[in-house]
Amino acid sequence: MSSSDPSLDRWNRALGAYLGLAAGDALGATVEFMRPREIQERYGVHRDIVGGGWLKLAPGQVTDDTSMSLALGQALLEAGPAAIRRTAQAPDGPQAQALTQRVGEAFVAWWRAKPVDCGATCRRGIQRFLLNGSLSGPLNEGDGGNGALMRNLPVALATLAQPAAFKTLSLAQAHLTHHNTQSDLATLGVGELTQALVLGRMDHAACQAWMQDWVGQHRAFRYTPYPGRASGYVVDTVQTVMHSLHHSTSAEAAIVTAVNQGDDADTTGALVGMLAGALWGASALPHRWISRLRRDTVNAITQQARDLLSLADQLP
Repeated sequence: MSSSDPSLDRWNRALGAYLGLAAGDALGATVEFMRPREIQERYGVHRDIVGGGWLKLAPGQVTDDTSMSLALGQALLEAGPAAIRRTAQAPDGPQAQALTQRVGEAFVAWWRAKPVDCGATCRRGIQRFLLNGSLSGPLNEGDGGNGALMRNLPVALATLAQPAAFKTLSLAQAHLTHHNTQSDLATLGVGELTQALVLGRMDHAACQAWMQDWVGQHRAFRYTPYPGRASGYVVDTVQTVMHSLHHSTSAEAAIVTAVNQGDDADTTGALVGMLAGALWGASALPHRWISRLRRDTVNAITQQARDLLSLADQLP
């Protein structure tokens, strides 16, 4: 496996992943639910954060992709390293249930704060948790949306180089709203790739090879030839994300490629931004995008990324 640019440290990559998530979210939200032809007719190539879209966002405003991630990250930080360590050691134990309960409460607080958007499956899971305290719905073919995948970055950062903790926490937070085989595969696979990129274990060529190997094992996600679907179905999302990253040589190009497919463009943009930021670093993200994001969002992301890395260092 080829190493990445040694001049980029872990902090640059972790911050790049989180800022890339937010930038892709804000860029893609403008063209969410549009078709590629509609985007082309209105914007040519959509490449600037201008707000608007069906949510009528202010320029630089983010959606649930970023805000749910921040809510999850805060819950992990409040739980602390001891709780995460015990959860990894006993995934079905009371400590694990208490930590998942904390995450559920964080999602409830996020929802009650009236976010700009909330997907139907996320809403249903939060309401179920409120109704009966359920930490997981039954395995459900209808839960195959991308909501668990889109928000899992804080788990990846908090459990760097801790695979057992990563898997346990990823599935626990996912099953609060999405209990689905394809969602689980995507959340774990993309999270593992994110961790490898943040740790500097891959350059672009190695990342391409990893993605091709992964879809070879999970053939429903094959993205070559690209099927051309960018919906909220987690398979379509992953295909769009991997296709965009595979065929781009910069963070900006990868994110622009994804969002111009339209449909669930805020989430595909966010996830490509996360991976591209982890691969090429925060310094590779266009300054015009980062300066357009709301300052409170950038500040919250920067502080949380730093705190999550500190948490990861306390786990071994």
